[in-house]
Amino acid sequence: IHDVRGTLRASLRFQGEPIERRFRQRTTRPRPLVLVCDVSGSMAPYARILLQYLQASVAARRRVEAFVFGTRLTRVTRELEGRDPDRALERAAAAVLDWSGGTRIGASLAELNREHGGRVGRGAVVVVLSDGWDRGEPEELAQEMARLGRCAHRVIWLNPLKADPRYEPLARGMQAALPHVDDFLAGNSLASLAELADLMEGDMT
Repeated sequence: IHDVRGTLRASLRFQGEPIERRFRQRTTRPRPLVLVCDVSGSMAPYARILLQYLQASVAARRRVEAFVFGTRLTRVTRELEGRDPDRALERAAAAVLDWSGGTRIGASLAELNREHGGRVGRGAVVVVLSDGWDRGEPEELAQEMARLGRCAHRVIWLNPLKADPRYEPLARGMQAALPHVDDFLAGNSLASLAELADLMEGDMT
């Protein structure tokens, strides 16, 4: 199977181009991986690198589901499949109606839990990629994060703003989500995504 961690690390030497795909032998059945990426306006500077990560993950493993959200949730697993990353990203962008708009994280997670939670989220490692800026009610976000945590094996939140040493999670949405997060990491670069891959390696089986 395609080794996402190895590919990400190798790509650091080539300005992020995943030109050297690495593979490793599958020894056990992996846990499901659910990726939920914020594509609202505030996340625009990071959208491409995060979608590249989603696409690499979908291409590498069978038990992966990918979603994006702004004010609504959109499943993009099928659009991100295939060997041509650029075409996959184009298909995903075309499928999203609320790209670079507002953000309703709680409502989007409510849809994830309601429509997909039992099928794809049970026992999964769930990775949310968002800066935590939310126009919805923090109570709804806290409720849906708690619900997600009860279903998932582990919940990881990647916030690109956390790469700044001065960052404090002061946004209402981020404060509402954090009590229900197992790991809180940066997600602003290939190096931070490789760190995520290291973290998940022992937890995906």
